[in-house]
Amino acid sequence: MSTPVDLARAFPAAPRPAALAAQAMVSASHPVISQAGVDVLARGGNAIDAALAMAAVSWLALPGQCGIGGDAFALVRRPDGTVVSISGSGFGPDGGTPGFYASRGLRAIPRIGPLSVAAPGAVAALAALHAAGATRGLDELWDPAVRLARTGLPCTAKTRADIASLRDALRADPDAAATLLRDGAPPRVGERIPQPLLAETIAWLARDPADLYTGGLAERAVDDLRRRGAPFSGEEWAAAGTARVEPALRGRYRGYEVHQTPPPSPGWMVLDQLAVCDGALAGLPPLGTQAVHWLAGAARIAFADRVAAVGSDTDAWRQGSRPERVAEARRRIRENDLPVAVGGDPRGDTTSMVAVDAEGRAVSLIHSLAFTFGACTTVPGTGVLLGNRLGRGAYLIPGHPNEVRPRRLPLHTLNAWLVTDDAGRLLHVGGTPGGDGQVQWNAQLISHLLDHGADAQEAVSAPRFSVFPGSDAGDLGATPELRCEDRLGPATLNGLRDLGHPVVVGGPWSGGGSAQVISLDHELGCLVGGSDPRQEGVALGV
Repeated sequence: MSTPVDLARAFPAAPRPAALAAQAMVSASHPVISQAGVDVLARGGNAIDAALAMAAVSWLALPGQCGIGGDAFALVRRPDGTVVSISGSGFGPDGGTPGFYASRGLRAIPRIGPLSVAAPGAVAALAALHAAGATRGLDELWDPAVRLARTGLPCTAKTRADIASLRDALRADPDAAATLLRDGAPPRVGERIPQPLLAETIAWLARDPADLYTGGLAERAVDDLRRRGAPFSGEEWAAAGTARVEPALRGRYRGYEVHQTPPPSPGWMVLDQLAVCDGALAGLPPLGTQAVHWLAGAARIAFADRVAAVGSDTDAWRQGSRPERVAEARRRIRENDLPVAVGGDPRGDTTSMVAVDAEGRAVSLIHSLAFTFGACTTVPGTGVLLGNRLGRGAYLIPGHPNEVRPRRLPLHTLNAWLVTDDAGRLLHVGGTPGGDGQVQWNAQLISHLLDHGADAQEAVSAPRFSVFPGSDAGDLGATPELRCEDRLGPATLNGLRDLGHPVVVGGPWSGGGSAQVISLDHELGCLVGGSDPRQEGVALGV
């Protein structure tokens, strides 16, 4: 166990220095993903090209965390300073009414199997990202992923653990078992995992992304889900083929513009937390008792708002940013009058990546299967695992704005962010996986950067904490906790207990997530990258 740092005196040092680059940079949660992106940049591609290449390679490097059958969200900053959001997530089945689930005696939508599936939006989002300014064809950008899928990447310790945790569910799906298990057991660390079926699917979709939604791949997916009891019509599946491209949400923090992804993404929760904490943290010892109290309190309030009133097709999410609501939230934190039994669940498997090019173009991309290996259900003959976003995100609470309904998007956990100054210059771009931990850790990252001047590596390495339980359907009403890495130190942890926080202490790097940040130092003319030591990622530049 590492020795706790006295965080009342200084921002904690990172275990390694930040990466530096002169022209362009990428950062991701696995070395081969980052290598795919920096190779594109070195050949003259831009940040969008790099992000698209990294996304496809991540399907092989992190198979439990993302895939063709999942969802994706991205922010893109163009060289002219405009910032757009791209959202790719899909509906549950048209036949999935509340009565459908009630007739089966379900109190929550299953988290594994066909009934947990929502139509996947990731490929639609990546196609929209490509249309937003790529300079290379998808066939060129995804060819490295095709080749890696055919030969297989070595199994990492994380992937082996993920497979072991869901061995029985994966064994029940013939294609998943054939790919991910060896005589019914997880592969050894370092053993290659070829995915020949997925290789052919990636190559096919590079030529025709729409086939997943309206072509032969769509027909195969919908027919199999129907056969297994999920009441998809095919029309809702086709609707997921159109990603939402719109202006990013914007908020102010410490005099800078913070850009975020709109609903069904919970990006608004990051902006609400920052609005509540603006002006309160800069004068406090970084990650001391009061700083954590403010950030944890703001998170609990944001989650209480989400659980109480927010759905993807309502405007209730706008309420928290109103001045009177911000003032009330600040009062509640000062008086320690915080809601309980709501919060965020830092479980979930997702991955994020960031890219910046020499023209100032930037991409923050995050994609996910929801939980590890999603529904543990494949589209037969394709190698595509389907996500379980419906089972994770939609409620069976009668009358709730997030109650499952046909053509209502389930609420999401994925969000991406970047920060600009008043002149429109890019300062920081980042993101992290981690379920409902994402909105908490992204707020923490932005505070580390803007309140305390942490560099990118210091920010992603800093001790992490998260409130629990969650807005996830299966966790509502669980016993509240404030989960903290022990590197926060005894003084901070004891101070939080004295304030009444239900502190649960974990190991030095147990907090979860895999944050990636690239910062721009305009005075020195360099890029500064940080990749979370909680996974094996790296930041690379040219």
